[in-house]
Amino acid sequence: MTVPSARATNGIALLTVAAFLVTSLLGNGVAVDLVGGFVPARFSGAELPGALPAWVTPLTATLLHGGLLHLGFNMLMLLFCGRMVEAVVGPVGLVLLYILGAYAAALGQYLLDPGSTGPMIGASGAISALFGAYALLFGRPKILLAHPRIAALVNTLWLAAAWVGVQFLMGFAFIDMGMAIAVGAHVGGFLAGLAVVGLMTKHRPSAT
Repeated sequence: MTVPSARATNGIALLTVAAFLVTSLLGNGVAVDLVGGFVPARFSGAELPGALPAWVTPLTATLLHGGLLHLGFNMLMLLFCGRMVEAVVGPVGLVLLYILGAYAAALGQYLLDPGSTGPMIGASGAISALFGAYALLFGRPKILLAHPRIAALVNTLWLAAAWVGVQFLMGFAFIDMGMAIAVGAHVGGFLAGLAVVGLMTKHRPSAT
């Protein structure tokens, strides 16, 4: 399959890199993270003067990163998965997946730790939705069954269980290294990607 220009994927990547450069020039990373990052406690009643409206922070948090390594890894995953997924769902579908993934990631992190006052930043939650879509679209079913719908359901459940398990293992591993991983965000984004791309492609005509 020939991969098209992937305008939406490239546009999201360019916007994210530009935002990183601008916020780096501002200098005070902690303040910027509090203004635009997703803070779960705000949805539990906590006030944060000067911050952007809480409802928009799941999106603005995707534009903030903790450093070049954080940004570089996320952009690598975005460009790899996004281009392939966009080839199937189109640019509008890709943007919709990314936005819904960002909000699902925020919801997942909130459910995991609703009282947290630390800002969650980074695009990895939204990118997890693209990875979930990529896994469902291009991953091979682990179990072959005669009924295609049952096989698809088993494959989806397998992918979801594997991703959730990997994220919790990563979370425990990075705690020992003094690094925090937004496990809830990664899980929420991935599950949203599975669900949304499944709906997008459910009624797509088969190629002949």
